[in-house]
Amino acid sequence: MTQTLPQTTRPPMTLTIAGSEATGGAGAQADLKTFQELGSFGMIALTCIVSFDPKDDWNHRFVPVEPQVIADQIEAIFGDYDAEALDTVKLGMMGTPTTISTVSEALAARRPRHVVLDPVLICKGQEPGHALDTDNALKSELLPQATFVTPNHFEAEQLSGMTVRSLEDLTAAAHEIHRISGAAVLAKGGVRLEGPDAVDVFVDGDGAEVLRSPKIGEHAVSGAGCSLAAAVAAELSKGATPLEAARRAKEFVTAGIRQRVAGGTPFDALWQGGLRD
Repeated sequence: MTQTLPQTTRPPMTLTIAGSEATGGAGAQADLKTFQELGSFGMIALTCIVSFDPKDDWNHRFVPVEPQVIADQIEAIFGDYDAEALDTVKLGMMGTPTTISTVSEALAARRPRHVVLDPVLICKGQEPGHALDTDNALKSELLPQATFVTPNHFEAEQLSGMTVRSLEDLTAAAHEIHRISGAAVLAKGGVRLEGPDAVDVFVDGDGAEVLRSPKIGEHAVSGAGCSLAAAVAAELSKGATPLEAARRAKEFVTAGIRQRVAGGTPFDALWQGGLRD
């Protein structure tokens, strides 16, 4: 007698192309945990390996992944799942201009519906000139392909060319990044702007909305930016609108900051399971 296997429903799927951060607070580790928490099947193509150095004030040690290895990972993933099944990609730490070119070419060849760019512009393990080359490559090669961008305070200034000292400044910068890229923008003010609330600004072609939550502490939490972008991507993979995804991501990260994880580093890490409690 032949046994018929039950039919299964494929879950929403999200790919992160990002760096590894060994302690689990940020990077691809945070992305995968976020995808899982929000009900999206996660995949990863590693771009670099970043490890904090406890003997050097917890500065970054940065090792890029070979470009061909990055291309091979992306080829394997899109070979396994077609564009209809895998239509959402989150971009995190790239690290080098060559990596950015490799990823840009892979995206241009496949054109996923949603490309969520967390525009990581600084890595402490890089030389300043090299970091500038990487930043310029990100702006010219990845930003034009993004459908959703999640800059933090510093990145919003760099991408918009504006100084951000207030909510009004952040809103103007978000509008400018949207104008430049055509992407939806969730610009993060976080704890860096004065006032009792952590404020982020969402802008797309339909308008703008300020997202607020009471500040939890006065210091940034490792993994908050990665997890916010990953949460946006997970929600988009499930069919949310950009604004719905932004609201849900804000809620997710706020809960994770409230349940932060302390360790030996001078900064705490976000707990991706915060909404469970």
